[in-house]
Amino acid sequence: MRVEAAETEASRSCKEDAGGFDGLLYPASATWSGFPDGAPGEGLLGDVAAEDLRLDQVIAAIIEGTEEPDRLRALLATPLRTVDDVHFRQEVFRDLEDPILLQGLRAFAEGAGQVRKRFAQSQKMEVRYQGERWLLGAAAQYCEVLEALSETFRASPPQSRGLQAFAAYLARYRSSPELARLERETRACIDALVAVRYCVRLRGSRVDVSPYEGQADYSEEVLATFERFARGAVKDYRLHYRSWPAMNHVGAQILQLVGQIFEPEFAALERWYREHRGFFDEGVRHFERDLQWYLAVLAHLEPLRAAGLPFCRPDVDDVDKASRASSTFDLALAARLVQRGVPVVLNDFRLDHDERIFVVSGPNQGGKTTFARAFGQLHHLASLGCPVPARSARVLLADRVLTHFEREEDLSRGTGKLEHDLLRMGEILATATPRSVVILNEAFSSTSLADQRALGAELMDRLVRLDLVAVYVTFVDELASYGPTVVSMVSTVDPGDPSRRTFEVVRKPADGRAYALALAAKHGLGYDQVRHRLGTAEQETEAR
Repeated sequence: MRVEAAETEASRSCKEDAGGFDGLLYPASATWSGFPDGAPGEGLLGDVAAEDLRLDQVIAAIIEGTEEPDRLRALLATPLRTVDDVHFRQEVFRDLEDPILLQGLRAFAEGAGQVRKRFAQSQKMEVRYQGERWLLGAAAQYCEVLEALSETFRASPPQSRGLQAFAAYLARYRSSPELARLERETRACIDALVAVRYCVRLRGSRVDVSPYEGQADYSEEVLATFERFARGAVKDYRLHYRSWPAMNHVGAQILQLVGQIFEPEFAALERWYREHRGFFDEGVRHFERDLQWYLAVLAHLEPLRAAGLPFCRPDVDDVDKASRASSTFDLALAARLVQRGVPVVLNDFRLDHDERIFVVSGPNQGGKTTFARAFGQLHHLASLGCPVPARSARVLLADRVLTHFEREEDLSRGTGKLEHDLLRMGEILATATPRSVVILNEAFSSTSLADQRALGAELMDRLVRLDLVAVYVTFVDELASYGPTVVSMVSTVDPGDPSRRTFEVVRKPADGRAYALALAAKHGLGYDQVRHRLGTAEQETEAR
């Protein structure tokens, strides 16, 4: 059960006096409808692109263990529309680089989460007084959490528009008469209940409850009597029962009798419950929900940063398509490699002036696909306003990222592999705009080299005419010199040992050997394959 946030007179007054609080995700959105401006699907990262780029793995890791995974997944799949929206989120991430702010906001998120859990638990309790007391405790913690967050903002004032707006909202809310009354009456009610003392006497199946009037505590007397027999540490033979907040029928009846004996104190509790049960302010709840998104993203990046991998807030532009990145990497792959203690290879890229398309060639398993994934991941994460995996970066604010990666033939589709490639290319070209990013990995590989040249040239012509940004991984080296808007990138090998891949992808002309090497490997004629066969044949000859 979720906390019912209250649109109270105090919160309405805070919005008016403090300039309002629209949230941490969008500069001018007061509610979350599932998509930034109520237009579902436009620019949304599709399942195919998410799987091709392994962003589905990144998103799954970020939302794991969060309270609203579906909401966070939708946010992580929806690019922002404007540069200002991106800057709005980047400002918040910049504030969160302040350790004082980050620690205070994490403590607030944890405390607010505990308040909501106590609230939910109180609603499940069948014993009236117990549920009311749990909610009273939640309100006390709520007030403490808000006070601690206010202290954090005073100690380290935020600079981002989002956090500044909430800091102003919180300051007005904390000075409101309604919150002051909640704090005062909550403390008075707790103090009165803490002072309640009573005795329980068991006589067979009979339970007597009476006010405490200075009677001796038999448990203390027993402990005092046997204390002199204690010799150092002794084994604890007591049974420990599972802790459970709900009362059994005996405890419930005892509580009802206590409520009758201490009628003024429990009447005050019921009055407090009627007047303050919707204490969780709507603006505070909105802030906490939005904050979870930022904290979840940072929690995923922390172990990678600790391993020395760089992240930055990229420069974004929705007009200029010249782009660059230094020391970028595949975020999904890096997460696995860091867990295994394996170094992560970093790559650079740049598109200058009118350059638009990377054609990536090189030997099999040389890092071409990883480079393409890193390129797509970087653009999508930049469009969310998130830190991106790079030491520095400047990219186009893409309206969508479209992909087509080579897959095994699926007979259930009812189409051959080439036909499927052509249909998918048609969908991409029909959907893409000049602000789109397109990632293609080994398209048309099921056909002959001549057909790959012809189809690849036609595809390149369409991409160039659309004036979009693209990465095209292919074995057809001729496409790397298609025109002035095309840049050749090649996955490299160790000069001293051509059979060893470096997984580095560099800007240089294609060497013309990629397809030949791939073709040889496909037919079992690669260097390692031939060497293995010759070695096996020699061993068989010696054996005979």
